Amino acid sequence: MATHTPDSTEPTRLETGTEAVERRIFEAHEGGKLTVEPTAPIDNADDLAIVYTPGVARVVEEIAEKPEKAREYTIKKNTVAVVTDGSAILGLGDRGPLAALPVMEGKAALFSRFADVDAFPICLDAHEVEDIVAHVKAIAPAFAGINLEDISAPRCFEIEDRLRAELDIPVFHDDQHGTAVCVLAALTNALTIVEKPIEEVRIAMSGAGAAGTAILRLLLAAGARDVIVTNSKGIVREGREAGDRLEWIARHTNPRGVEGGLREAVEGADVFIGVSVPNILDESMLRSMNERAIVFALSNPVPEVDPEIAWKYATVVATGRSDFANQINNVLAFPGVFRGLIDAHACEVTDEALLAAAQAIASVVSEDELSARHIVPSVFDERVTPAVARAVARTGEPR
Repeated sequence: MATHTPDSTEPTRLETGTEAVERRIFEAHEGGKLTVEPTAPIDNADDLAIVYTPGVARVVEEIAEKPEKAREYTIKKNTVAVVTDGSAILGLGDRGPLAALPVMEGKAALFSRFADVDAFPICLDAHEVEDIVAHVKAIAPAFAGINLEDISAPRCFEIEDRLRAELDIPVFHDDQHGTAVCVLAALTNALTIVEKPIEEVRIAMSGAGAAGTAILRLLLAAGARDVIVTNSKGIVREGREAGDRLEWIARHTNPRGVEGGLREAVEGADVFIGVSVPNILDESMLRSMNERAIVFALSNPVPEVDPEIAWKYATVVATGRSDFANQINNVLAFPGVFRGLIDAHACEVTDEALLAAAQAIASVVSEDELSARHIVPSVFDERVTPAVARAVARTGEPR
C-alpha cells in the first residue's frame, strides 16, 4: 500500500493562457475522456448468441422475476450517474448542459481512477425542478447511485430532497455533501493540532448556500454547538430570515444572539470556514479571532483571505487550491463514499455515512504525519478511498 509523500504527488497550479499549457489541456480532452468497453468476449457467433440474442432473453426473464438480480447481471452493479443541468459549473456559473459535459466527464474519470466505479455523465437540457426530477427518476433503473453536480441553489436542495424521497438508490450532491465531509475531516485534524474539542469551539462561517448549509449540518451532527453563519445580509438569525433553509440555519445557530455581520461573527472565534466570496476576511478580523485559530478559506479560485496573510495570525490554514498547503479537495470523499454505498447495496446516504467518511479521511493522516501544514492526505494517497469505502459500507443497510 502506498504511503503519503506530502509534496511530491500534489498537483501544481496550471498557468493557463500559455501556449504549451493550452495545448496540453485541449489534447487531453480531445475526443472526450471516457470510453465504453465490453467485459464479455464477442469474437464469434457463439459469443454473440450468449451476449445478445437469444441468450440475453434468459437474463431478462430472471431480472423481471427477481429485480434484485439486476445488480448481479448488469452494469447497475457498479454504475453511477453524474447528473447536471450546467447551471453552476465550477467557478464559471451557468454555461448550460453542453458546456458542462467536459466537467462531468472529468468527474466520471475520477470515479474510475480512484474507486473503480463506472460513472457516466448525464447533462440535462432541463431547468425546472419538476423536469430534472422526472428525468433523473426515468433513468435511475440503470444506476446504483446518483451524483448530482453543479446545479444552482436553491433548486439543488429541492431536487436532492425529492430524489432522495422518491428513489431507492443513494442520491449524493457532491457540491454539498462531498465538501462537508472534507471540511469536517480537515477540521477534525486541525482541532487536534490546536488541542480544542469541537463541542467547545466557536465557529464562524461565511456562506449559507448549498455547501455552507451542508457543512453546517455535518458540523452539528459531529457535536459543534456554537456556530454563527453569515451571508451577504449579515449574520443569519431568527426573526430576519425567510425561506425554509435560512430559517433552519437561524434556528440551529448563533446561540449567543450575536448581531451584525462577518466582523462580529469572527470576533473571538476559534474557527473560520469560508464558502462564499473572495477577499472578505481582513487582517483586523484575523487579529480578533481566538488564540490558536483555524482558517479555512475555501472560495475558488480566489480565497476569502490570502493564505499567506492568514498564516500570520492562524495556527492552521486551509484552502480549496492545490498550490497552497492543506487543500480541501472533494476527490478525497466522493469516490470512496460511492464505493462504500455500492458495496453495501445502500438505498440512501445517511449522516452516519458522511460522518464515517470524514473520520476515515482524517484517520489516514497518522500521528507522525500530522502537522499544521498537513491536516488532510493527498488525493493520490492510496489509503484514502479504501478507508472511506470501508467506513461507509459499515454504515449501509443492505437491501
